Amino acid sequence: MKKNILITVFDMEIGGIERSLINMLESFDYHKYNVDLFICEQKGDLLNQIPKKVNILPEISKYTVFRRPVKECIKEGHMTTSFVRLISRYLAERKARKWNLEEGSGYIQMQLVQKFSSYILPKFKKKYDVAISYAWPHNIVERNVDADKKIGWIHTDYSKLDIDNNLDLSIWSKFDHIVSISEECTNSFLNKYPSLESKIILLENITAPSFIQKMAQDHISFPDQNFNVLSVGRLSYVKGFDMAIEALKILHNKGFTYIKWYVIGYGGYEKELTDLIVKYNLKSSFILLGKKTNPYPFINACDLYVQSSRYEGKAVTVTEAKILGKPIIITNYPTANGQLIDGVEGIICELSAEGLSESIEMLINNDTIKSNLIKNLQENDYSNIEELNKLYELIG
Repeated sequence: MKKNILITVFDMEIGGIERSLINMLESFDYHKYNVDLFICEQKGDLLNQIPKKVNILPEISKYTVFRRPVKECIKEGHMTTSFVRLISRYLAERKARKWNLEEGSGYIQMQLVQKFSSYILPKFKKKYDVAISYAWPHNIVERNVDADKKIGWIHTDYSKLDIDNNLDLSIWSKFDHIVSISEECTNSFLNKYPSLESKIILLENITAPSFIQKMAQDHISFPDQNFNVLSVGRLSYVKGFDMAIEALKILHNKGFTYIKWYVIGYGGYEKELTDLIVKYNLKSSFILLGKKTNPYPFINACDLYVQSSRYEGKAVTVTEAKILGKPIIITNYPTANGQLIDGVEGIICELSAEGLSESIEMLINNDTIKSNLIKNLQENDYSNIEELNKLYELIG
């Protein structure tokens, strides 16, 4: 008999976590497993990329309120969950002030909303062999799903999160297994929660090169006379696009005015980035392309892929650029050494605008290094579907 698997995720907006989920679902063994996917709020440009063999469960309105404006939720009659959000905001702000958190109360507010909401949200009626919480909110699987086995997924560097660790530990301790996508993520997680070491297992993001290469076949062309740099990621401080803009300004001041830098992504940091682009007179050279459901043709067409992040769990886009044989530069964020082999698969540069500009200049001026990077990437097989065997072993 096939085993029944539930996977939960918040939405299918464009992001690395969601794309890694698509890649995993593309590679799943549907001969052995029935897969139900519960999406809290059924929105996002990646909805139509979910494989047909996955059973998408109906949306439950009470699960849609976590990220929507409170006023909108009140108008729709979600009074209790809206009250929970307001109380959570108040309590989170108090904790953030007390602990002097650099990133404010946002993460703690999310934690408290998850905790309190889980008591009032409807439970799932179906019993599962295994329930997988692929992304936030993890309380859904922890509290509201009946399953013989529960697995949680971590995608980020826990050393960088301003959260209530005691509250977090109380959730993770209820899972039978915890999947980490990189050794660096594992180490930062266990540094916070050493008591959970026996639960954690490394399972890299699944990459399906044939799927990525197929999606990259759509024709996109950048101007041939330019050196075209591409970055992909949400528009946030974490992704370091402000440093990228400053790096491009440095390069233009050195005479590399033919460099164009394109960014695919969206997010709350757009105004700050736009203002910085205007300040440095780069409107025609640093170009925010916005959302793209399929970023692969753009990666395929660029001359260089750059990940300018301040921190990452493991950037899915870097692996995708490897698969498409693109020269890569990433900043030296804490998990960078687990992302690529410096000097072989790409360049790890100093985490600064100067570091980015110097590495880009070096690649432009040294065709041999650039050609060697491309050659090394093209000779590698980045398929890791066998990683799924680790998950199948956990499922049992």
